[in-house]
Amino acid sequence: MVRTRFAPSPTGFIHVGNLRSAIFTYLIAKSNKNGKFLLRIEDTDRGRYVEGATEVIYNTLKTCGLLWDEGPDVGGEYGPYIQSERMESYKEYAEELVEKGEAYYCFCSEERLNSLRETSQAKKENFLYDGYCKSLSKEEIEDKLKSGEKYVIRQITPNEGETSFECQVYGKISIDNDQIEDQILLKSDGYPTYNFANVIDDHLMNITHVVRGNEYLTSTPKYTLLYRSFGWDEPTYVHLPHVIKENGKKLSKRDGDAYFMDFIQKGYLPEAIVNYLALLGWSPEGKKEIFTLSQLEKIFSIKRINKSPAVFDIKKLNWVNSSYMKKLPDDSFVDLCIPHLNNAGIDTLDREWLTKLCVLFKDRLNNTFEIVDHYNDLFNKEFSIDGEALEFMQNEGTDATVKIFKEKLESIEWNSENIKNAINETGIDAGVKGKMLFMPCRIATTGVMHGPDLPKALELLGKEEILARM
Repeated sequence: MVRTRFAPSPTGFIHVGNLRSAIFTYLIAKSNKNGKFLLRIEDTDRGRYVEGATEVIYNTLKTCGLLWDEGPDVGGEYGPYIQSERMESYKEYAEELVEKGEAYYCFCSEERLNSLRETSQAKKENFLYDGYCKSLSKEEIEDKLKSGEKYVIRQITPNEGETSFECQVYGKISIDNDQIEDQILLKSDGYPTYNFANVIDDHLMNITHVVRGNEYLTSTPKYTLLYRSFGWDEPTYVHLPHVIKENGKKLSKRDGDAYFMDFIQKGYLPEAIVNYLALLGWSPEGKKEIFTLSQLEKIFSIKRINKSPAVFDIKKLNWVNSSYMKKLPDDSFVDLCIPHLNNAGIDTLDREWLTKLCVLFKDRLNNTFEIVDHYNDLFNKEFSIDGEALEFMQNEGTDATVKIFKEKLESIEWNSENIKNAINETGIDAGVKGKMLFMPCRIATTGVMHGPDLPKALELLGKEEILARM
């Protein structure tokens, strides 16, 4: 049985890159018969812990439809699923490695370690702990422990040769052992390090596939050495390509494109975000790109994960999101738009009017937040005709067309159907059609050459406003 886990740290909102990892982890499990997707909260880094962040993780995954089979809130036979509730096991396994001669107590002070770091920096070398405490005698260690000296437990790393592992995406990866530090397994405060806790928990929870970003490629040999030290089988590793912007830079909080909630607040649909992120670093067979989560579960394959960096293309996300919005029932679409309008102070209009407004622009929006910009363009911009639109109005006959159109509008009951009829009648009376009919009518009433359905837009603007403009 395939068993995967998403193991975030409760440090705030979920980053887009982490959510992409969660999606791939979920799909690897669900694309296999009886596969299980686990949620584990890794909260042993207490310095970065953020109150309430665990609930953010729950809500984000549920919003995206990534429901877990085992986890802190749903239970399971391999719990607890919160690392801080598994503390005893980490110490036991660290001490087991000491007894096996695969790890050792390190009593080096912070001052000594800082001195070593400064020396490495001066030589422009990567800092690696020098293994000083590895040579302490059994008696020295016992004396230090009895006297209550602070210590960490470090793993013993081979000095020669290399350590290799197999990644399903990048193939065989090898790292020279002299580039691998005697990593800390258990910190002086009794908490495990990230790497150590991962290995212990993944083994005890029978995780078969470990999915993470390719920035962990160079540190995975540390995991390999730990598995070997315990005599355990390694899981299958799946390293995902980086997610970068078109300029090669990382997604950033400053640019508002780093976190899932950034896009939700901008009016992107969770289903569209999931669909788009699944395409970042993975490609389906054929040309189809719009998939529901259940459809992705049926077609996902590790073999189609790419090695190259995945470029986060906002235009592509806009296209995917627009495709999803167009399929929404009008009432549901309006419900998503109204909060953005209300937040912009547009909250005094009745439901029927708002529905007409939102539906008018439904096919022109990249996200529901843009409804505010379209509203402002339609109602809050001072009416003027300039540029290419003004140039077009110099064409012979446009004045006559506008005059006839105005006369038609003055005499009708104001609704889009009557406005549409007025346009058609204007064409007949003025003897014009095509752009020589529609352009003068649009420019004289909206000031621009292109826009949404004209009769519906004019209905929203109101008869008094339109006649004043004309």
